[in-house]
Amino acid sequence: MLSREYLRESTDAYREALKNRRASVDLDRFLEIDAERRRVIVEAEQLKNQKNVASQEIALLKREKKDAAAEIDAMRQLGERIKDLDVRQAEIEQELHDLEMIFPNAPHASVPVGPDESANRVERVWGAPPSFEFEPKNHWDIGEALGILDFERAAKITGARFAVMIGAAARLERALINFMLDVHTREHGYVEVLPPFMVNADSLRGTTQLPKFEADLFKLQGEKEYYLIPTAEVPVTNLHRDEILDGDRLTISYCAYTPCFRSEAGSYGKDTRGLIRQHQFDKVELVKFSRPDTSWADLETLTANAATILEKLGLCHRVVTLSTGDMGFGSAKTYDIEVWLPGQATFREISSCTNFLDFQARRANIRFRGDGKKTELVHTLNGSGLAVGRTLVAVLENYQQADGSVVVPNALRPYMGGIERISK
Repeated sequence: MLSREYLRESTDAYREALKNRRASVDLDRFLEIDAERRRVIVEAEQLKNQKNVASQEIALLKREKKDAAAEIDAMRQLGERIKDLDVRQAEIEQELHDLEMIFPNAPHASVPVGPDESANRVERVWGAPPSFEFEPKNHWDIGEALGILDFERAAKITGARFAVMIGAAARLERALINFMLDVHTREHGYVEVLPPFMVNADSLRGTTQLPKFEADLFKLQGEKEYYLIPTAEVPVTNLHRDEILDGDRLTISYCAYTPCFRSEAGSYGKDTRGLIRQHQFDKVELVKFSRPDTSWADLETLTANAATILEKLGLCHRVVTLSTGDMGFGSAKTYDIEVWLPGQATFREISSCTNFLDFQARRANIRFRGDGKKTELVHTLNGSGLAVGRTLVAVLENYQQADGSVVVPNALRPYMGGIERISK
């Protein structure tokens, strides 16, 4: 959520941000009722002062045993008007809040302006795509031939966009999770947390999934309004909702493994085969709570931490800055890390690393106290470190062999019990 001061005082800048984002929101209505709110507050305060003066005058008349009926009637009318103004102020506050919740964040000046992913900017590339003496296969063909991925039985058990991992694939998924957590906690200094996999609506509002993106969520039936988490960003960021943090503790860095659940609304027809776009998938998430003066440096660190996983696995990848038309609703700036997939002969996103500035913190009321007594909003950041299923896809496709087997990367062999090759 953006501050009202920014929307009020930087209207032209925000209009330009909305234009660059291809976003349509009713900023004029916000400005109109925001102005009305201030008029209502001023009038209510003036009338309350008049009421206080009238009350003193009535008390004086009564002490002097004079008739105060007219003054009492006038004060009653003042009270009724004040009540009407209080009701109107509450209505305005609710409408303002509803509008603010659907206003996207303003992109940072360094974000490339463009309509969609075609305007994304490649920042750097690590490694080179592997060369093969045969036509490389897609991961679903590799996995099915090895007997380690089963999409048909998953569809029988549940439905489309689910998978069953069997034997070496299940072990590889578990190995990747443990490998990622070990690197981030032991080498990068993150504190591991294991949060609930269900959250309440307040948590989703705090991290911007509600109200705008409810269609992407799985809501549970029952007495309580719970949702399955779309990413560990939600429970981990909300660890400190409605808290005032000690500024000396910042930057706070957490990592968490969780399954994630997404309806993939609007993605029908896209990536219908394989593990790229599933309703349920595993992810290791990185979350940071930063001071405003360090959050941009922290974004660079977080992105580098996520990319380290791919470097250790020997997987070619690139870092891309998303354009204004491709970035997420709450993002001020996002780096996508894209890994090379030989079976598709293209780079595919495996992590999005984002600085939200104080956008989430204002919604979730997460503050810190620095050197003085005044509190400030923290800056929140997060990124996948990494999406586990997509990393498994990258391993299968990049390390496939002519005989259909898959070589296990050296970094994962200790987590695979020393297995060097996955064969049928």
